[in-house]
Amino acid sequence: MKKDSFNIIKSILRTEKSTRFYEPKNKYLFLVDIKANKFQIKKAIEEIYNVKVERVNTMILPGKIKRVRYQFGRTPDIKKAIITLKEGYKIEVS
Repeated sequence: MKKDSFNIIKSILRTEKSTRFYEPKNKYLFLVDIKANKFQIKKAIEEIYNVKVERVNTMILPGKIKRVRYQFGRTPDIKKAIITLKEGYKIEVS
């Protein structure tokens, strides 16, 4: 099944850490589909933002255990991707 680029990239994560540490190094943090691999993520970023991606690092963060009254449950797992762009490229975020 072929996935659309907009289904692979859910959103860009704008946190204090990503703004302070990643953007000066030409890196950006994205929330991506948990089943997407690095090649799909790279292709989707290049297609959506018209930039050249040098490197993709991913991490899967397990969901937390939560309790509602007497029942326990879990929040869903999420996958983040740290995208390093090639020299001279930049993603404009507002």
